[in-house]
Amino acid sequence: MKRILVLMAFVLMSITAMAQEQTAAAPDGNDYSIIKDELVDGVRYVTAAPSAKVCSKQIDIQIRDGVILSVVYTRGCEGNAKGIGALIKDMTVEEAIRRLDGITCGKRGTSCPDQLARILKEL
Repeated sequence: MKRILVLMAFVLMSITAMAQEQTAAAPDGNDYSIIKDELVDGVRYVTAAPSAKVCSKQIDIQIRDGVILSVVYTRGCEGNAKGIGALIKDMTVEEAIRRLDGITCGKRGTSCPDQLARILKEL
């Protein structure tokens, strides 16, 4: 009997967690959130929390006059994250969006580069 109760509690907690994840998405369908967006001495500093579907936990972006100065991912695939940041440094926001938008990682429907493109579109 104890095993059944423990199993039922586990299933209930899992269902509750899945429901909370689904309701956590923003009303416009984006499942990322912009934590900080400020302009200091002509540089726009943006910090965002990407979708829980991807490995990275935070994306920090610096932009000046529509050109990406830097992108730093927290967690995720370190080499790929550093590679993305290096490749799009000095690229216009529009070009980065064009190149990264729609890239998927497995069956997730998004990826760390796609999350960056989604965030850049909103800015």
